[in-house]
Amino acid sequence: MENERSLARFERLAQMRHFDEACLAGVMSREIHGELHIGIGQEAIGAGMAEALRPGDAVVSTHRNHFHALAKGVSPKALLAEIYEKETGLCRGRGGHMHPFDLSTNFSATGIVGASLPVALGYAYGFKLRGQDHVAVGVTGDGGVLTGGFHESLNMAGAWDLPLVVLVENNRWAISVDINEVSATETLAERSHSYGAWGRKIDGTDPDLVAKAFAEAVDHARSGQGPAVLEATCHRFHGHFEGDHDTYRDREEKRRIRKEHDPLVLYRAKLIEAGLADAQTLDRIEQTSKEAMTALLEEVRDDTQPDASGALDHRFVGATSP
Repeated sequence: MENERSLARFERLAQMRHFDEACLAGVMSREIHGELHIGIGQEAIGAGMAEALRPGDAVVSTHRNHFHALAKGVSPKALLAEIYEKETGLCRGRGGHMHPFDLSTNFSATGIVGASLPVALGYAYGFKLRGQDHVAVGVTGDGGVLTGGFHESLNMAGAWDLPLVVLVENNRWAISVDINEVSATETLAERSHSYGAWGRKIDGTDPDLVAKAFAEAVDHARSGQGPAVLEATCHRFHGHFEGDHDTYRDREEKRRIRKEHDPLVLYRAKLIEAGLADAQTLDRIEQTSKEAMTALLEEVRDDTQPDASGALDHRFVGATSP
């Protein structure tokens, strides 16, 4: 059982890494326009959170949303097609990378820093009004914790015992601002006590630790005990967006982070050392994942793009272009 669970987590890690690599290919070929925020280096959080989520739960993510979408069960094909601006995408190519929306899985995202939390709060309030045992997960980064929306959402969730889980991906950098220079508290999770919420800080590069802590946070919220705050530390290997020169971080530090904190490399070593898998099995999983994503990318590239005449379609209920 532990062996199967561990291999499934490794497979999710590989899928998420290869998904974002497929997105990077679209930047290099200029098939993807505008900013692209990838999460390479942060895969363990998405891989770990997948197991505790139920179909009725809601996840509201950020501009760096791909792994959370995959964890929630969003179709990789529909998500990749949306990022590549295809008619077959989640929003028919009109939402793009920062605004995917999937009603069937209760997944959405916003490009505004901290704006995911009030939306997740609305989901949580709705679940409580209807007497449903669903939870709402609002994902934010360390920068989002510094916004008023964080305080207001958690204050209301704590006052009304709403089933809200705030997942903080602390990669230390709010674009170019070091969280250690602008936070009044040593950790971000300790702020949870101000709202009567469950709180914990974990190493977000280990999917096992993420899975255990995230399940506890979700169980706390689902059982009617109020909100939870989970701070998962991680590392962003690339700049804030593709094209960011990333000169605010030391080059040697970036090399060290890639060498010492790659979730895929670390988890591979952990499984082999624990005797839960051998190198050949893990190689096979990675190769299969890479081949599947390569095939998916080619399929998406063959899909059609939206007709420019329909640029204003689907913005409002019943609205069509003139």
